[in-house]
Amino acid sequence: MFWKFDLHTTSHIDTLLEKDDVTLTEVMDEEDVLQECKSQNHKLVDFLVRPQCMEDLVGYITQEPNDDVEEKIKYKYPNISCELLTSDVSQINDMLGEDENLLMKLYSFLQNEPPLNPLLASFFSKVLSILIGRKPEQIVEFLRKREDFVDLMIKHIGTSAIMDLLLRMLTCIEPQQLRQDVLNWLNEEKVIQRLVDMVQPSQDEDRHSNASQSLCEIIRLSRDQMFQVQGCSDPDPLLATLEKQETVEQLLSNIFDKEKNESAIVSVIQILLTLFETRRPAFEGHLEICPPGMNHPSFSVNQSILDAVRPRLKDFHQLLIEPPKKTVLNTTWGVLDPPVGNTRLNVVRLVTSLLQTNTHIINQELIALNTLGVILDMYFKYLWNNFLHTQVEICTAMILAMPSTQSESPEINRANDQEPIRENIRDKHLFQKCQLIQRILDAWGSNEKEQTEGGRRRGYMGHLTRIANSIVHNSDKGPNGTQIQQLISELPEEDRERWEAFTSGQLADTNKKNTVDLAFSDYQMQQMTSNFIEQFGFNDEEFADQDDVGDIPFDRISDINFSLNTNESANMALFEACCKEKIQQFEDAGSDEEDIWDEKDVTFAPEAQRRPSSGSTDSEESTDSEEEDGKRDPFESTNATADDRMEVDSGDVPEPSGWNSPNTAADAERSWADFSSFTPVSPKDPLRSNSPVAMETSIETVDPLGTTPTSPRGKVEDGLDPEEEPVSDRITETVTNGSMKETVSLTVDAKTETLCNILFCLFENTKTNNLSFLNCNSYNMSFLSLFGVLVASEC
Repeated sequence: MFWKFDLHTTSHIDTLLEKDDVTLTEVMDEEDVLQECKSQNHKLVDFLVRPQCMEDLVGYITQEPNDDVEEKIKYKYPNISCELLTSDVSQINDMLGEDENLLMKLYSFLQNEPPLNPLLASFFSKVLSILIGRKPEQIVEFLRKREDFVDLMIKHIGTSAIMDLLLRMLTCIEPQQLRQDVLNWLNEEKVIQRLVDMVQPSQDEDRHSNASQSLCEIIRLSRDQMFQVQGCSDPDPLLATLEKQETVEQLLSNIFDKEKNESAIVSVIQILLTLFETRRPAFEGHLEICPPGMNHPSFSVNQSILDAVRPRLKDFHQLLIEPPKKTVLNTTWGVLDPPVGNTRLNVVRLVTSLLQTNTHIINQELIALNTLGVILDMYFKYLWNNFLHTQVEICTAMILAMPSTQSESPEINRANDQEPIRENIRDKHLFQKCQLIQRILDAWGSNEKEQTEGGRRRGYMGHLTRIANSIVHNSDKGPNGTQIQQLISELPEEDRERWEAFTSGQLADTNKKNTVDLAFSDYQMQQMTSNFIEQFGFNDEEFADQDDVGDIPFDRISDINFSLNTNESANMALFEACCKEKIQQFEDAGSDEEDIWDEKDVTFAPEAQRRPSSGSTDSEESTDSEEEDGKRDPFESTNATADDRMEVDSGDVPEPSGWNSPNTAADAERSWADFSSFTPVSPKDPLRSNSPVAMETSIETVDPLGTTPTSPRGKVEDGLDPEEEPVSDRITETVTNGSMKETVSLTVDAKTETLCNILFCLFENTKTNNLSFLNCNSYNMSFLSLFGVLVASEC
């Protein structure tokens, strides 16, 4: 490590701080000043907490830079000052949070006239936020002494950084009792009412947006806090004020009793949607598409909110018919006059949330106004607005799937001893007044006609398919199924027949097509749950033995073509005979005390037995392969002669022993390793090295009368000098060709190499004869046994 050798260089800041006249700007010009501060360099921290330095740092983030400063470095020092003050160094936090003069200088930034510099406002908000988290008691006490604090915060609510600071005060103050005191203090300062006053046409859009977002966040944060702090019995005063009927009425009065302003209308609707947020149940056959915040815990809608909204439903309905003026919108596929607009889209969302409350008086009011009919008219008019189509789909799905309220019409179908059902006035209105089924059929037919004429498919057809499927599903399994079936049966005969033909024909075909086209998409979108992982892929039963599971249908493959070559007896015989001669079986052991894994002299003489051209009989008598007498090597070329054997040049590096050297391409395909040329010699011979330099070769002339220990074809002798002590981990091999003979000494590595040669030869043989012996049980067992000997010799 570099610190082990003391290679860490001293920071230049330490050298700079040793100067008596060093300035704050000189220190901030250093590149590593932030790193040194966060690592709590003592010299640097002591310098920064000097009163003059702290005052200058606060001044940089609260005062506008000079205009004559170059633009690219204009906010350099304010940025560095903010990072130094928020580096979370305890000495700096203590100095800034406990010095009231510094806090007053920091607070003075709020006293500037709007609009505030957004960059400096972010610096100010960041510094004050970290002080609220680290010094909550001191900061809250300081702010409560400032009588104009809430006024200034509301005054600058158009600046996003100030809005963030207000929300920070609601979330980052601990302990819980201190937070409750802050909520009570802000409620006493009427912060909710002041934010509501910001959402009116006379204010600009920034104030509308930030005030609305602040109120929405207060609602969500307060409700979440109620569930997180179970032991807190005190209600949230800010939430209680927001849910009061007079507060909601004031919001609605701001947008309806004055000129129409789209920004103010949309901001008020956003607040109402947040107040209506509840956990919506998922309907079968329909995606759970919920308004913002639906992932929050379930809350019941306060009745006071509904009481305030109900008298204004006619005003919202009028907004659908006469929205704020919008300019004509020219698009590539037509002219929108007027376009849907943000106002009407949010009104539709509000109607969806009101229907989700399933309140009888609200349902009656909407039915009386025929608001659902107006929304359906917009659905079929604006072909390409999928935001509108999604909201209409949610409306219809909720009406079809939600049961009627207890206060709706009394039970029907009492006659004929039928089970009484409660009439759902929304379903009745949807099928009779709005003529939903007829409009679906007409729109479907018009779309098909246009496509037949070469036109484009209408943009709402996907949502229309889902609405039609929702009707079919809820008529069969929904809580209002009986009434829906009755309403369909009351349709004119022509419309009823069209609907039945449509559901069994066009709709069924579309669903089948969508199922095929979207199968892979649905597969990608499914959640990676434990259930999904368990069901992924094939079932285990599909891979079980067919003897155990005989009733599984085999329908995945219609046709299987394959062929088996069963003429493998010669290859199997060769492999088994070779393994039988090379491996000593357990039952052949000489005695119980003998270790079968002890290294012993290895004798190689299988090929001589199976080659009728071989003139050696000693090799045949020294083996136990009488079963293979008279059998010819099926892999040896019939034209192979002694000239095809490997020649050894005493002056060159010897090639691996025991390999045929084919002279022609045809011989190369049929050639095979010859292991009959391995002959042990005296253990006095030097060990053979992997390097050809360390290998000793003895060359002698072979007696033409055959009196030499080695036959002309070459064989392995088993004789050792009786006067010499045998060496168990050394064997010899002799390679003879013509009148030359080479005798080398093999070590354990050489034995391993020889066994590897055997395995390699067997593998090459299987390739030549198109045989996969590893797929045969007998070959497999012999191969594994041979491999075990190889591993044992290696160990």
